[in-house]
Amino acid sequence: MKIPRQYYFFSQKVLICTLILSVITMSSPIMAGLRAYDTIPGVRNPRAIHFDTLTPTEHPGINDSLPPFRHHTNSDFRYLTHREVSKPRLLAVSAAHAIAWGGTFLALNNAWYRDYPRSAFHFFDDRKEWNQMDKAGHIWTAYQLSRISAEAWYWTGLDYRKSAWLGGASAFAFQSVIEILDGFSSEWGFSVGDMEANLIGSAGYVAQELLFQNQVFQFKLGYRPYNYPENLKARRDNLFGATLPEQLLKDYNSQRYWLSGNIKSMFPDWNVPGWLNIAVGYSADGMYGGHGNTWSDKQGNSFDYTHIKRTRRFYLAPDIDLTKIRTNSKVLKTVFFVVNSVKIPAPTFEINSSGKVVFRPIMF
Repeated sequence: MKIPRQYYFFSQKVLICTLILSVITMSSPIMAGLRAYDTIPGVRNPRAIHFDTLTPTEHPGINDSLPPFRHHTNSDFRYLTHREVSKPRLLAVSAAHAIAWGGTFLALNNAWYRDYPRSAFHFFDDRKEWNQMDKAGHIWTAYQLSRISAEAWYWTGLDYRKSAWLGGASAFAFQSVIEILDGFSSEWGFSVGDMEANLIGSAGYVAQELLFQNQVFQFKLGYRPYNYPENLKARRDNLFGATLPEQLLKDYNSQRYWLSGNIKSMFPDWNVPGWLNIAVGYSADGMYGGHGNTWSDKQGNSFDYTHIKRTRRFYLAPDIDLTKIRTNSKVLKTVFFVVNSVKIPAPTFEINSSGKVVFRPIMF
């Protein structure tokens, strides 16, 4: 979907502000464990227990309460406790979400879309563009916003189920703003494909919280700058932006997306570290247009670069779930939570659409 370059400057600011707010929010007691009113049957001091070394007979009542399909750590206590809702925090988080949603709508509507003709609401099918890399980006963004929003709601004292539902709904609503505005612009249109991807990201987070009380599978981002020929860097700058922040958001040739699964959560009996993941990834490159490598500029000059092959790449690599690394530091827990949105560099096997299998010693 073609979007004005100015939008990416705005998106960059929104993303940075969101991460800053998440750091501030996560620095609260939510990331440090439970408060005095947290309870587990038969346990006087739940925070003193380390689940990594717990045996079934040490604390009667715990095994019956813990969720299934999970590698249990101290963070699991969030799923077992009675929680007290803080009305000031609930009001603050509700207001922050409303301001973010309404502010995004007004800012985009007044600043970026007013220069383009309006139209009746209409749809636009861009599912086949960019080898679906833009759709992978929508999934990752919706998933990450869902987990950040859910943690903010949990900080208010809401239980994990309500927090998960509100987090997923908040992220989906936030992502929907752009699609609604596109739908009333003659330049673009409401992308059903984008909304499908947004739903996958948000629903993926919510479903795992409700079913497993654990993010067994997480969507992560990787990035390595694509090596553009010198004569095509102007095309890159026009499509994806001339600065690194712009390219991080939009350069589909440089991005890769990962689905990272926690091994211990999937196979509890395996003798592996609780933080060890296995990840499958996807990327595509050699793309200089949404559908193909031909285009015309504003002066009417035509360019044909069909000799550059558009390549799909699939990956398999180990990964780390930073949120499952045990630490008592609130700062480290916050850092781990934020950085966990990114794939940890690791040795990687690749197979591409040309049929080649490649081993890469290190890849993001």
